[in-house]
Amino acid sequence: MITSISTDFRQLQDDYTIVAQAINYLDEQATHQPELGDVAAAVGLSEYHFQRLFTRWAGISPKRFLQFVTKENAKGLLNNSDNLLDTTYQVGLSSLGRLHDLFVTTEAVTPGQYKSRGSGITIRYGLHATPFGECLIATTQRGICHLSFVQDGEGDAIDRLVTDWRQARMVEDHDATASLVEPIFDLSRRSNAALRVHLRGTNFQIKVWEALLRIPAGKVTTYGQIARGIGQPTASRAVGSAVGRNPIAVLIPCHRVIRGLGEFGNYRYGATRKKALLAHEFAGMAS
Repeated sequence: MITSISTDFRQLQDDYTIVAQAINYLDEQATHQPELGDVAAAVGLSEYHFQRLFTRWAGISPKRFLQFVTKENAKGLLNNSDNLLDTTYQVGLSSLGRLHDLFVTTEAVTPGQYKSRGSGITIRYGLHATPFGECLIATTQRGICHLSFVQDGEGDAIDRLVTDWRQARMVEDHDATASLVEPIFDLSRRSNAALRVHLRGTNFQIKVWEALLRIPAGKVTTYGQIARGIGQPTASRAVGSAVGRNPIAVLIPCHRVIRGLGEFGNYRYGATRKKALLAHEFAGMAS
């Protein structure tokens, strides 16, 4: 038994070493947009075996990972340049159309929309007491765009909102958001309330958040079950990342996701709050 465990551990360690080499190669060569064969050769594997190993370990294919690296590089360049063509060529893409397709596929926005970061949008926000601690709610004309619990002070909570919507016009408007508190936190009223959300995220993130909305109140699911439900059974890690990036707590119920072994797992706003939210929902369904 000990020998078997040691062998399995060594295999996992060897797999990680290869994947780490591949990630470093993709990161360093991203501007050259390497093909699958180039990366496989760099780590000494056939294309077939490398593709399987990388996808099993990372939850996404090498091609998707390269898209991620390219997109992140492009986002950094876009923050410092007004010329989309310059950004296109600097990240190694052959045309502005490819940059456009990359952003639409991975960010669900165009490069120009990403650069605008909410330009032309007015966000009204307010801080409110709830049964689970103080929260920050923000809305646009399209709906609720942000809901978070205050963890490290009200100022930090507001700064995180601004980071996500850098170019938006920010208006503190307690009255505009106060009417949302009861429908959000009172289960008996939420089903009858017309609550709209304004979401921005990658296609994959949106797909995961939509899956969260289908989890009934008082019920839980796992990252693996969500991955299978959206047709990507090997993407549990990526699902976990998307759950962690959920910008609208409670309404998009990331607190209903637990680990496969039945453990509550992590929660952005603390394990105690996660358990309290679930207990509250369970009690509401039972009454």
